[in-house]
Formats: sequence, structure tokens, C-alpha cells
Amino acid sequence: MHMLLSLNETRVIGCLLEKESTTPDQYPLSLNSLTNACNQKSNREPVLNLAESEVKETLDSLLKERLVSEDTGTRVSKYRNRFCNTEFGSLQLTDQERGIVCVLFLRGTQTPGELRGRTGRLAEFADVREVEAVLQQMVDRGLVVQLPREVGKRESRYAHLFSGEVSVVSQADLAADDKARIRELEHEVMILRAEVERLNRELGR
Repeated sequence: MHMLLSLNETRVIGCLLEKESTTPDQYPLSLNSLTNACNQKSNREPVLNLAESEVKETLDSLLKERLVSEDTGTRVSKYRNRFCNTEFGSLQLTDQERGIVCVLFLRGTQTPGELRGRTGRLAEFADVREVEAVLQQMVDRGLVVQLPREVGKRESRYAHLFSGEVSVVSQADLAADDKARIRELEHEVMILRAEVERLNRELGR
């Protein structure tokens, strides 16, 4: 896999994948419809406020990469996914993998439990274990990465790798950094206290 997609590109592709499954009667999407989908307040993280010109610029880039196609046979141009599962494309995903990628594109890193709840209209999973099994297959294929589990959390989060490598910082590394900062602050406080005591002595307090 040699994709390096921007946030706007993953948002556009994610919207096309989503609407292809959830509103097939309105698919492919016009520029206006796609812009509205990109800027939805619900089911999006982060929430964006893209102008039509920005979406069109993103589409032009994706058209060059042959990751979307344009239907020009009607009065208004409409756009459809060529990101995966196309006749000539190399990326073939199962319905479950496609649903996971779509939601990761639209909402960022998520746990298996969150993915199961948010892919309901895109794919079927019997339970969280099945989501975890599919995620492991995607990890093996280099499509997603498992992030270190956060302190106090039961599940690890997963991120897609279509925008390049994800910086993985372990909780141990974070804890070590915190301890180092605390030691440095304690040392600075000790120095300040000594300076205050010295000034008090000079002032005869």
C-alpha cells in the first residue's frame, strides 16, 4: 500500500464509502452533497467546515490518483468511490474491512467496541471479538495499527495507515517522561526555596 492521504482526502473518500452504503439512491454524490457530507456535525471527528472549492480541489487530486471517478453524463457532475473494490484497483476489502476503514476515515482512532457500534449500517459483526479478529487481519495486511492501550482503558485504539505511519508512544514512555518532568520541577522548587530562605536571612526575617 503506497497511499499518503491528507485529512481532506480521507474525509472525502470516507463520505463516498458511507453514502454508497447508507443512501444508495442518492449515490454517486454531487459536489454540493459531498461538501455537506464532509461537514456533517454528527459522526465526524474532527468536525470540518470545508468550502466547496476545497472539496473540489481535493476531488481533483483524488481523480488524478484514480481514487475517485467523475460521472459527467448528467447536468451536474457526480463523484463515486474508486478507492477500493473496483475492477482495476489493487485494494480489495471485505464488507467488514470496508466498514472499518470508512469509520476510521470519518472519525479517527477508535476501539473495537466503538467500531462495532459505529459500523452498524456498513457491515455486520456478531460481537466485539469478531471486530478484533478482522482488525488483526488488517494489521497483518498493513492497513491499520494497534495503538498502546491507555492507562485505565479496557481496549486499545486502532488507527488506519492510509495517511502514513502513526507515531506510537507507549504508556511506559509517557510515564517516564512525566516522572522526568516532575523531578525537574521538584529540583527547581528546591532551588527557589533555598533562594527565598537566603533572601529572608539577608532581610533579617
